[in-house]
Amino acid sequence: MVLPDRVVPDAAIEIDDQGHIVEVRSERGPFDHHLLVPGLIDLQVNGHDDVDVARAEGDDWERLDQLLLQQGVTAWCPTLVTGALEAYAAPLARIAAARNRLAAGPEMLGVHLEGPFLGTRPGAHRTELLRDVDRAWLEALPPHIGILTVAPECPGSDVAWRWATERGAIGSVGHTGASPAQATAAFDSGAVMVTHLFNAMSGLDHRAPGVAAAALLDDRVTAGLIADGAHVHPDLVRLAFRVKGPGRIALVTDAVGWRAGSAGAMEVHFDGVVPRLADGTIAGSALTLDRAVANAIAWRAADLVGAVRAASTTPADLMGRRDLGRLAPGARADIAALDPDHRCTATWLAGARVA
Repeated sequence: MVLPDRVVPDAAIEIDDQGHIVEVRSERGPFDHHLLVPGLIDLQVNGHDDVDVARAEGDDWERLDQLLLQQGVTAWCPTLVTGALEAYAAPLARIAAARNRLAAGPEMLGVHLEGPFLGTRPGAHRTELLRDVDRAWLEALPPHIGILTVAPECPGSDVAWRWATERGAIGSVGHTGASPAQATAAFDSGAVMVTHLFNAMSGLDHRAPGVAAAALLDDRVTAGLIADGAHVHPDLVRLAFRVKGPGRIALVTDAVGWRAGSAGAMEVHFDGVVPRLADGTIAGSALTLDRAVANAIAWRAADLVGAVRAASTTPADLMGRRDLGRLAPGARADIAALDPDHRCTATWLAGARVA
């Protein structure tokens, strides 16, 4: 059993009738599962397999619930990429309705808006839809916004950081060619995260360090990281963990509905490794979060405790949810079982098995 600071070789969990952990104790088996970890938390999910978050409705949400639970994800942030300002209202309303369902699925922690206030490294985002920060539009957003990704060089970014702080949302720096000074100014103004470290941002040039370097060196900042081996080379995943530590790395998938053929306004096709635009630009991933944990361990970026922490405790803490992401008394009994290859084999929400 993986606790926040150690592995307990033989352990059992006592859960109360409200679905919270009462005690974690040493206990001899036999046990039904190889390894128990906290439920995983993914802060960047555009979709998965045949479901696109931006277009999901009706039974799509139950399908997406099961796809997430099968990888051990018990809480997540549905993510919307760059679109026209008027195009966000409908998917935000559908997400709000999905959050209020009675179905037992992973908790939606809040919407991650990845755009449209991006900068000079748009990646797969449609450049014609990028725009300056619009304070009136931000003020009119519904309350279930959890993360806002903005580029520091985008005009009005200081307004976005203030808005996020006032709303209790996470301000995240991303899709940016900013200088380290601009990045640090954003962190000084309240941004506490970077969206997919190394991807779509100024990087680690030895004469012109960029946002990636600023994020690695700033202890206030949590770095989202896509550990699929395609977005970031395993050596740089190791570097990120070595510099930041698992307490400031949040493993994310940035998964899209690769079989759905879309991620918001982007049309994508799956090449067998990653989804791409027609011109070959990578557009999200087909990664699962249990695989991200397994990769971090296999690449020697983190040990078991550190990899699990980066996929559970760290994102929970970033979102202000001390009741999630840990096997500890008082926490909600969201749990995932992993096999010896760190693939998810079972998932529980509040102590009830759901996958």
